[in-house]
Amino acid sequence: MNIFLATVTSFFFGFLMTPVLILILKKINFTETPGGRRIHAGKIPSMGGIAIVCATFVGLFAWLSFDQIVETRYFLVALAIMFSVGLRDDLIELTAVQKLIGQSIPAFFVIVMADIRISSLYGFMGVYEIPYLISVGITFFAILALTNSFNLIDGADGLAGSLSLVTLSILGFWFYTAGMISYSLISFTLVGGILAFLVFNWHPAKIFMGDTGSLSVGFCLTVLVILFIDKSGLMAPWEGLKLNAPFSAGLAFLIVPIYDTVRIFIKRTKNGKSPLKPDKSHVHHFLLRMGLQHDQVSMVLVVVKLTFISIVFFGYALNDHILLPVLVLIATFLGIWMDKKTLQKVKDNCKKGPLISEMNYNRKKRKQPKRKPSIEKNIFSDNKINMN
Repeated sequence: MNIFLATVTSFFFGFLMTPVLILILKKINFTETPGGRRIHAGKIPSMGGIAIVCATFVGLFAWLSFDQIVETRYFLVALAIMFSVGLRDDLIELTAVQKLIGQSIPAFFVIVMADIRISSLYGFMGVYEIPYLISVGITFFAILALTNSFNLIDGADGLAGSLSLVTLSILGFWFYTAGMISYSLISFTLVGGILAFLVFNWHPAKIFMGDTGSLSVGFCLTVLVILFIDKSGLMAPWEGLKLNAPFSAGLAFLIVPIYDTVRIFIKRTKNGKSPLKPDKSHVHHFLLRMGLQHDQVSMVLVVVKLTFISIVFFGYALNDHILLPVLVLIATFLGIWMDKKTLQKVKDNCKKGPLISEMNYNRKKRKQPKRKPSIEKNIFSDNKINMN
């Protein structure tokens, strides 16, 4: 019951707060103007993550018991710090080094203080427990990389919110079956806040997440997925729904940002460009070039994500040696197919359009209209000059 009430509280608080936030951001002219990598139309307020995180904290502190707050305190503190990093970046842009330092602090809290980390390989490649420092290093890199990769997919209306909604809902249910009620409540409370935000972020969007939202939500997703991987890999079958391929499940939960980041890194490196240089080559940009609308892009990628998650859960008895290569091959095949389809679509559009030579010829043939000389009417005014 507390989980339901926390979700409803978060939703209604976010639903009431978001329009007020939109109005305030418009009043102070804190909006994003289309152009460059921004593919929206009109001036749209950003920083919608303020409503998501505030609604989440209201729901959590209203319905978490004191013992549950003590249990999850380091996670909550880390979320608050990551939220402040995103807010600072939206208000005054941080350098890459400053952002990395800011993100490292909440990562330290969840890894060292809360002990949420990848503590083993769970039999993958015959390796089980790994040394503590290596475990900390792997988890630290995963949190920073995956948090920022989620930030990169926030480029279409409703996309980041929809993808996170799917993952958090499934994780919330799984944590509940595993007896991890505190983290189940956190997951579903985030669902309530994000669902309220999606009402205003769905195409055509009235507000964007901004770094305030994408970093906060991406951080929560990454940490909760890591917690799921470790718990699922170490738990006994009678403790809940155990998956024998925890890394494959983690990959499925974050398949879109992981695939997008790996694909961008490979393509930019191959073309001699910096992997960190922003452009319009993300997966949602390609789907938009195929002729899909923003809401269609979001739904397509949600279906793709649900497909990968379904493969993992239906194959819960299989291990990572089987499922991991299968998921990688499917993702690679879909990526190649999408690139070919997009390239073909661009070629078809070029064939339908006029040739450049014809466009230049038409420009030359176009005559400039002759301007008729105009005389100001006030020259012939009735003003009389007194000759007295």
